[in-house]
Amino acid sequence: MKPTPHIITIMTPLPHTIEAGRTIHEAKAIMDAEGIRHLPVTSEGRLVGMLSERDLKLAFAIAATGESEEALNVGDVCNLEAYVVEHDTPVDHVLMHLAENRLGSALITRSGKLVGIVTNTDVYRSYAELLKIAYPDA
Repeated sequence: MKPTPHIITIMTPLPHTIEAGRTIHEAKAIMDAEGIRHLPVTSEGRLVGMLSERDLKLAFAIAATGESEEALNVGDVCNLEAYVVEHDTPVDHVLMHLAENRLGSALITRSGKLVGIVTNTDVYRSYAELLKIAYPDA
């Protein structure tokens, strides 16, 4: 029986990141321009969390109630407890954790340094590729 591949095989390498001190407007601009829904957050080059499209929508909704949008930065609204795994973690372990905890992404590191991200889109793409192999005549 073959061993389960490592998560590095399905991740998107070298994702865009944003510094925690940047504004929510800057984060939205990056996400819109790149067509992404998850943005790893760093502080002084160190990975500190994850900003999702949902986090941004909530931040803008809060800002609309009176909090100045300029007062909100990425570090104020990101998830500081993002799911982070090492690059050699088996795919099935990561996917099961994502499913059981209803998470939309995992940050992938190598020796503590960010090397990639896995989102639902990566999972769907990989599953579609496996189906093509398993059912080539379909």
